[in-house]
Amino acid sequence: QVQVVESGGGLVQPGGSLKLSCAASGRPFSANVMGWYRQTPGKERELVAQMFSDGRIDYADSVKGRFTIGRDNDKNTAYLQMNSLKPDDTAVYYCTADIGSGPLAFRAWGQGTRVTVSA
Repeated sequence: QVQVVESGGGLVQPGGSLKLSCAASGRPFSANVMGWYRQTPGKERELVAQMFSDGRIDYADSVKGRFTIGRDNDKNTAYLQMNSLKPDDTAVYYCTADIGSGPLAFRAWGQGTRVTVSA
């Protein structure tokens, strides 16, 4: 079983910064992809950023130039540095770890950490 735990959410003013952290643990594994999703009430969960084990990175258009994802492949940890935050960034942020390949592949989700951007 794999557990994913996020930390670092909170309240921040518009224009401020926040760093989210994530740790995946459990039976020995190597996450192929570690990512961050977010969700607000009434909306579908959306991909914010993801980083592959080979270093490739994808960002949602809405966060490009403001957010930075990083990870430590050996430790199965990841972070999301969020700068120039906007009220529209308010959401519950979830960390994910994609593990395995083929029919045994699965995605582990964290419980989420809330980010509120408000004056």
